[in-house]
Amino acid sequence: MSLLRVTQLQHHIGQQVIFDNAELLLQPGERVCLLGRNGSGKSTLLRIVDGSLQADSGDIWRKPGLVVSRMEQTLDFADPESRVYEVVAGGLAELGAVLSRYHELAASAPDAAGLKEMERLQAEIESADGWLFQQRIDSVISRLQLDPEAPLSALSGGWLRRVSLARALVSEPDVLLLDEPTNHLDIEGILWLEQAIMSFSGCVLFVSHDRALIEKLSTRIVELDRGHLRSYDANYSRYLELREQFLKAEAEQAALFDKRLAEEEVWIRQGIKARRTRNEGRVRALEQMRRERAARREVGGNAKLTVNVAEQTGKIVAELTDVSYQIGGKQLVNGLSTLICRGDKVALIGPNGVGKTTLLKLILGELDPTGGKVRQGTKLNIAYFDQLRDRLDENQRVVDIVGQGRDSITVNGKDRHIMSYLSDFLFTPERARSHFGVLSGGERARVQLACLFSQPANVLVMDEPTNDLDMDTLDLLESLLVEFSGTVLLVSHDRSFVDSVASSCLLFEGNGVISEHIGGYTDVAAYQRRQADQAKAAAASRGTGDETKSNAVKSGQSKPKKLSYKDQRELDGLPAKIEALEAEIAVLTERAGQPEFYQQDGALVAAAMAELSALQEALDQCMERWLELAE
Repeated sequence: MSLLRVTQLQHHIGQQVIFDNAELLLQPGERVCLLGRNGSGKSTLLRIVDGSLQADSGDIWRKPGLVVSRMEQTLDFADPESRVYEVVAGGLAELGAVLSRYHELAASAPDAAGLKEMERLQAEIESADGWLFQQRIDSVISRLQLDPEAPLSALSGGWLRRVSLARALVSEPDVLLLDEPTNHLDIEGILWLEQAIMSFSGCVLFVSHDRALIEKLSTRIVELDRGHLRSYDANYSRYLELREQFLKAEAEQAALFDKRLAEEEVWIRQGIKARRTRNEGRVRALEQMRRERAARREVGGNAKLTVNVAEQTGKIVAELTDVSYQIGGKQLVNGLSTLICRGDKVALIGPNGVGKTTLLKLILGELDPTGGKVRQGTKLNIAYFDQLRDRLDENQRVVDIVGQGRDSITVNGKDRHIMSYLSDFLFTPERARSHFGVLSGGERARVQLACLFSQPANVLVMDEPTNDLDMDTLDLLESLLVEFSGTVLLVSHDRSFVDSVASSCLLFEGNGVISEHIGGYTDVAAYQRRQADQAKAAAASRGTGDETKSNAVKSGQSKPKKLSYKDQRELDGLPAKIEALEAEIAVLTERAGQPEFYQQDGALVAAAMAELSALQEALDQCMERWLELAE
């Protein structure tokens, strides 16, 4: 039986048509991803589904007793000093407030008035069978590994996401609504969120631009396009193919319609003789065609991103030699040596708070290391995406923020009017004159990109550039960074984005240890899996060795078992094999480190990276076998 059905939904915001006879159906157990351009109305639909917003018209049927809960896109908690327990209990409305107050009094040393209040609260809780709900609150907080007494002000963005999800889950909803749940989460947090959603038994309707998350979680994709909702029973990869087919067929039908309309317009304008004998039904049909053509909503244009490229840097952008950095007794970087050359695209991967931004500042010379040496290259023109956020005034107009009082800007040696430049970022003249404070999250991100790409640069520092960007702009930004002839330093938790852009990664492994890896996130994840497997094997080996040693002592056998002739031959040959593999890896790594390596055909690059991965895997197997035989 369906959980929720929306039919003939109509809704406007000002003159903008958000929904035009849209329809939606939600079934138990499915995980539906809602996709659409920035500002198309995805968050509005979630608010209509949970009942917090009334649509202009349309029918919304909900299964009797249906419980809908929503995790907000923005974490705007009223009181930053509220405790986690209080916020999570707030998901149960009035009863939650009663339980929260009782919990607060019970945790303190109440006086006589406090004890009297506890008695009153206890009576309220018992009358509403509230102790069952208290167990539910405790269970959700425990499952999400939260500290119930922690104030919100002490939590990072990732932990605040967990609190928001706990608040949504505590009511045990039949339908869970998630609006950009991965914002401000690091990769570890995103992987945790994937598992949490996978284990949720109800229906999930979520909005996300994280393609890896969508690919893994979604059982169905619903696209909000020009006021209509179209459903695709497919994963994300298949959805892209089906969407392309739909848009192609739609364009062909529109072309045929326009051709017929043009023919009818020629007919109606024929001479006087033809007008006397014309068919009135045909005239009415023409008028209807005119109305249909006027009402047609065209597919929105794509952003046009162009980097304002500065003069080339020297071959070396930055060289770090045994660099360390410590602050407040915490080791963020420990003995890092690496070389960043012109054309490299380096992604920094690690949990929030591990020191990625600190390392960026060390590379760019904004911080001095506490140990080691950093040497910057020559002719560096750096454009820093994250720093732009600090100078964007919500009371300023978009045109003033980007133009800085100028009517035109120079991009790659050509003067462009500011309105023309902003149109490349999908801003109409009216929207360009809007104040920054009224823009959606996606529009704000496009303003930042417009500011960034108006600066001449040969080094781009992109700190979380993908937040709030729609799919089309995200794909375009990917292509732009891949084709950019300069150097890119990237911090992102979008796994697909890192895979597409990065030529190498710096992985923060903890305690200041940073390892370097050729390739993108997939290569780093493979390395982490190998490390985990080796750690398990080593632990199992130690356990087996202790047990064997104990048995040997008991049986009077103190000598280890002698290797067979075949195993001894294998052990003798492994050092040379390992040395040969290491030499091959070094040669291929050196090739992959050259900027011109990534300017060749993509198939050749992919083949070389696959060969490097296979060599690394063979080396790991040889090392494991050598350790096994040597022991």
